Amino acid sequence: MVVKRSPKRLKYNAANRFTKETVIFVGALTWFDWIIITRRMVLLYIEADSSASDSWRLEPVINLLKEGAVGVIPTDTLYAIACDLRSHSAIERLRRIKNIEGSKPLSILCHSFRDIDKYTAGFPRGDGQGHANLFKAVKHYLPGPVIHFHPYGKQELPKRVHKVGTSICQICIKEKCGCPYPDDAICQAILKEMDAPLICTSIKFLKEDEWMIDPVLIADTYGPEGLDFVVDGGVRVAEPSTVVDMTKMPPRVLRQGKGPILPWMVLEDDQKTDAQEDLIPAAI
Repeated sequence: MVVKRSPKRLKYNAANRFTKETVIFVGALTWFDWIIITRRMVLLYIEADSSASDSWRLEPVINLLKEGAVGVIPTDTLYAIACDLRSHSAIERLRRIKNIEGSKPLSILCHSFRDIDKYTAGFPRGDGQGHANLFKAVKHYLPGPVIHFHPYGKQELPKRVHKVGTSICQICIKEKCGCPYPDDAICQAILKEMDAPLICTSIKFLKEDEWMIDPVLIADTYGPEGLDFVVDGGVRVAEPSTVVDMTKMPPRVLRQGKGPILPWMVLEDDQKTDAQEDLIPAAI
């Protein structure tokens, strides 16, 4: 039996299929060479196994991110547009590609609890005086599809990034940072090789309030907007992460999604404040 394949998917598969040798060679090019290549190819499109068993294919993506590129990677829920946290120019490009206002916050895509502790106030560890050890509780479901908003740690985030009230590269809002810690093999393989977390935002259709879950459609839609690469980890399900606000006790669930709702979390009413509504759109 012959399986018919999408013409759009064939467009990327045929033009940008890489062998191991090719990836090693391409990954060694300079950023100037990459600019020439991406102009010719429109964007770099790489298919990766969902288990990341072929993680060598991700080498050029990692190199591009370290050089200030903006591209699409899979998470354990949806796809995300991501860039290096330390690159101010890349964050500005990400905002232009998604047409996100400077006042809207972005999320910090973390590789480990260490990243969360480094860039935010982290999870309460308990103090023996009646305050719960929530770190012990969240270890049962993280990494996973839950985004926690933490008080941010000013000492680690670049000043232009965390400064509240500026229109340039704002990540945090109202002293809060959203930190996804995804349990996706491809995403974790990329984060493992980075020297810092990634800044990310979710992806919706340009003119519709619906999640984009097919990487081919994402490439067709946002490639012309200035993306440098797309990592294809398969079509996703349109179910975003659960969002939990850890800045007040008890923690409040701002959005019910794929992640679990535990007894120590408080479900918010349907009516939300403007600040809460501003937080959620950046979440994947």
